[in-house]
Amino acid sequence: MAKGGYPGLRVLGMVVIAVFAQAAIRGLFDHSATQLWGAFDWVPGEWGGRLIVFSLLTAAGVVLAGWAHERGEQVSR
Repeated sequence: MAKGGYPGLRVLGMVVIAVFAQAAIRGLFDHSATQLWGAFDWVPGEWGGRLIVFSLLTAAGVVLAGWAHERGEQVSR
């Protein structure tokens, strides 16, 4: 991967964490609010389904950022 690839993936992972963690936390306090401009209203299960999807996407962001961090350190050694 190019020199800026792993830091870019790490930033992408952190952005995913910030967006979806915030949506999940807001969903905990206001069940009826539309999160992320209604982009996830198609998810079955109403509030619980969206909360699960937001949590899984947050976890995916954590994994992506961690993986990119580790790979970036290995390449720079």
